Amino acid sequence: MTGRSAHVPAPGGALPHHVAEGPPSAPPLLLGSSLGTSTALWDGVAPELSATHRVVRWDLPGHGGSPAGLIRPGATVADLAALVLALADSLGIGRFSYAGVSLGGAVGLHLAVHHPDRVDRLAVLCSSAHFGGAKPWEERAALVRAEGLASLAGSAASRWFTPGFTVPGLVEDQRTADPEAYAACCDALAAFDLRGRLPRIGAPTLLVAGREDPATPPAHLREIADAVPGAALVELPGASHLAPAECPRAVLTALRAHFDGAARRGMEVRRQVLGDEHVDRAQDRQSAFTARFQDFISRYAWGEVWTDGTLTRRERSMITMTALVAHGHHDELAMHVRAARRIGLTPEEIGAVLLQTAVYCGVPAANSAFAVAQRVLAEEERGTGGTG
Repeated sequence: MTGRSAHVPAPGGALPHHVAEGPPSAPPLLLGSSLGTSTALWDGVAPELSATHRVVRWDLPGHGGSPAGLIRPGATVADLAALVLALADSLGIGRFSYAGVSLGGAVGLHLAVHHPDRVDRLAVLCSSAHFGGAKPWEERAALVRAEGLASLAGSAASRWFTPGFTVPGLVEDQRTADPEAYAACCDALAAFDLRGRLPRIGAPTLLVAGREDPATPPAHLREIADAVPGAALVELPGASHLAPAECPRAVLTALRAHFDGAARRGMEVRRQVLGDEHVDRAQDRQSAFTARFQDFISRYAWGEVWTDGTLTRRERSMITMTALVAHGHHDELAMHVRAARRIGLTPEEIGAVLLQTAVYCGVPAANSAFAVAQRVLAEEERGTGGTG
């Protein structure tokens, strides 16, 4: 059974406010938001993630529905991580996957380093292992304690989004956050530096960077990816600091591939059959417009059909080439001729498949297919590989 519920904080404000979605029996996935925002940051992503996960979004202290009293001046990211663990414990969640943006991502890094027994898989979005030193955050904390959040809310759109884009509700989240709690979160950012401990992270880790992010540029995410064993990095074109709000489809695709077993298996098989170079090019060309289609390909074509053990990959390759010949999809045919060679078909076997298509798809179709295959095989023999 799926559903959505809002947690009412315990008396005394012992727990952060949270929103839960998805089947209670599904694998848990906790989502942390950035400084100045609320669970609404995930509105374009969480509902679809909840199809396969028990998604729990939580608010920072003094943000959204969380009590300001959960945090004090001089707080640390460790204090915020302790709140997350207390929330998970209250929900009967032991081990969980985690994704967080900016300060929410820093919490995820801390959990993965200091509580590895609790973190199954980790995604860190538009965040950093350090946030530019203590001074800027100390100055921001002092400003907010003295003047409130109005001035910061006025410049939020330019700090969070690419020019011409905004989400008024998120800007309002910053305007209505509790100033003392916000300042205490700034204290936590001022003291945060996990660079020396990143190699200790053992959870499979995904880093997501917005290419237009001025707050935590891609270099910050690349630094984490280089230090965490086996970590992967995805850069999103057209995304600034709040990527889940600005490019929800692209973020959803990346998170599904990382957290969802079918999408993850699909991406692995896709790379094995088509090659890293081709898949990397497809991901580089991905936009918010194409992200859902790329997710569909990874989840269903590669994650379910190509992983079904009823047919071998060789047999699937032959069927695929036949179908592409029948419909005249020559660019796709070239790609799958290369794939056929990658998984072990010989040029003679590929030729036999195309000869079979002459009987059942027509000689003109087979004639064009032989021309495509001959070009690809010649490229393979010369070692140029073509562009696919």
